[in-house]
Amino acid sequence: MARAWSLLVAAAILGCAAAAWLAPLAVLNAFARAEDCSERTGLSYADGPRHGLDVYVPAGPGQGRPVVVFFYGGGWEEGERGSYRFIAAALAGRGFVTVVPDYRVYPQVRFPAFLQDAALAVRWAHDHAAQFGGDGGRLVLVGHSAGAHIAAMLTFDRQWLADVGLDATRDLRGMVGLAGPYDFLPLHSRTLEAIFGTGPALERTQPITFVDGGEAPVFLATGAHDATVDPGNTERLAARIRARGGRVDTRLYDWVDHRTLIGAFGWPLRPLAPVLADTAAFIRSVTGPQAAT
Repeated sequence: MARAWSLLVAAAILGCAAAAWLAPLAVLNAFARAEDCSERTGLSYADGPRHGLDVYVPAGPGQGRPVVVFFYGGGWEEGERGSYRFIAAALAGRGFVTVVPDYRVYPQVRFPAFLQDAALAVRWAHDHAAQFGGDGGRLVLVGHSAGAHIAAMLTFDRQWLADVGLDATRDLRGMVGLAGPYDFLPLHSRTLEAIFGTGPALERTQPITFVDGGEAPVFLATGAHDATVDPGNTERLAARIRARGGRVDTRLYDWVDHRTLIGAFGWPLRPLAPVLADTAAFIRSVTGPQAAT
C-alpha cells in the first residue's frame, strides 16, 4: 500500500513537471486570479521606457506590512513584469506588499545600468510603501535567475543602494535568491562579454566578491536539475557567507529545474517544491511581527 501511494505521488509530481513545460505563463497567471489581493499597475519609478512597475496589495485593511521587491530573470536580455503576476500575487496573498519593476536590458544597456534601475525601483518601494499598507523599513529583495543576481548585487555591493540614498545593511531586512548566478566567471559567451565586459574588473560584476558577513540575512534556493544556472553558484555563495560569519539558509529542491523552480510559486505546480512556503517563512522571519493597525 505504501509503495502504491509513493508511486501515485511520484506520478502526480511528474505530471506537474510536464505541465510546467507545456503551460505558458498565461496559465499560471490565470490561476493567480484566485489569490486574495489587489493590483496597481502601470506606475513609474523613473522617467523613460522600462521604468514601470506594478504593486500587488494584500486584501483587507492593514498597515505596516513587509514589502517585497521582486526582480524577474531573462539573462539580462529580456523579461516583462506582467509575465510574473503569479509570483507577485502569491506573495501578496501571504501578506506582503509586492512590487515588480521592469528594468533596462541588453542591448539597450550594459552592466551596471540594470543595477542602477533596480536601485531606483527599491528606493521607490521604500518611499511609497505606506501608500499600499506597507512599511518601507521591512524591505526584502527577491529575484530569480538574472533577477537574483541583481538582488544579490544590491544586497552585497553597497554602492548601488547608497547611490539612491539607502543603506543596504540598514534598509534591507533580507534577500531571497532563486536559481541565481552569483559566481559565474569565466564568461562563456560573447553576449555575456558584451553585457559585463572583459578584464580584471569582471570580478566586480560577481555578487560573491562583495560578501563580508555584515549584509542582511539571505535565503538561497535552487533546483537539483537546473541545467541553466549551475546550482554550484548557490553552494559557493552560501559557503562564502558562512565563512564571513553572515546568515544564510539554503534549499536544494529535488524535483525542479530552472523553470519549474519559479513555476512552483503558482498553481497547479506548487506540489513540485515548497519554494513559496519557504520564501514566505523566511520573509516573515526577517521582517518580524506586523505592527498593530
